[in-house]
Amino acid sequence: MKGSNKRSKIYLIGFMGAGKTTLGKTLASGLDYKFYDLDKEFEKKYKTTVDLFFKKYGEKLFRELEYKLLLSTGSLENAVISTGGGTPCFFDSMDWINENGTSIYIKLPPKVLYDRLVNAKKKRPLVAEKNEDELLAYINEKLKEREPFYRKADIIISGISLSAGSIVSVINSLNKINKHQP
Repeated sequence: MKGSNKRSKIYLIGFMGAGKTTLGKTLASGLDYKFYDLDKEFEKKYKTTVDLFFKKYGEKLFRELEYKLLLSTGSLENAVISTGGGTPCFFDSMDWINENGTSIYIKLPPKVLYDRLVNAKKKRPLVAEKNEDELLAYINEKLKEREPFYRKADIIISGISLSAGSIVSVINSLNKINKHQP
């Protein structure tokens, strides 16, 4: 551990549609921290959407640049950072996240993720072209790939009933962790 700077960052991880942005904004507000959405920061920096970047340059370059952007969050203090769904799964990102902050995995079952993604007002780029059967198969396949990384999180919480009470519980858990760290 690198000292107090680790304790001042919270990284939210989980599948797309899990509620990372919603929880992140609420946590940041409750802790009086700044909120950073890694996908939004990527779009600001590269002046394009993640979807268009993926289509034009491919996943390999996206993941390399996303990783560099993740590393740049190491200097932040008092921040809640919402990562992309795949961010923890490339390079040594999950280990790096755990060394530099407190990670929270927002866990949801495939059917709930499916319902959220199929009913979303804004279609997600990686799933926009998929029919309902393809979408459920995609979620199941990607979750199977990503779960080993997600499970390395410091805290795992159910995203099914995220409420003010569950967010307070997360904050209290973080405070207990922080009191026991040097």
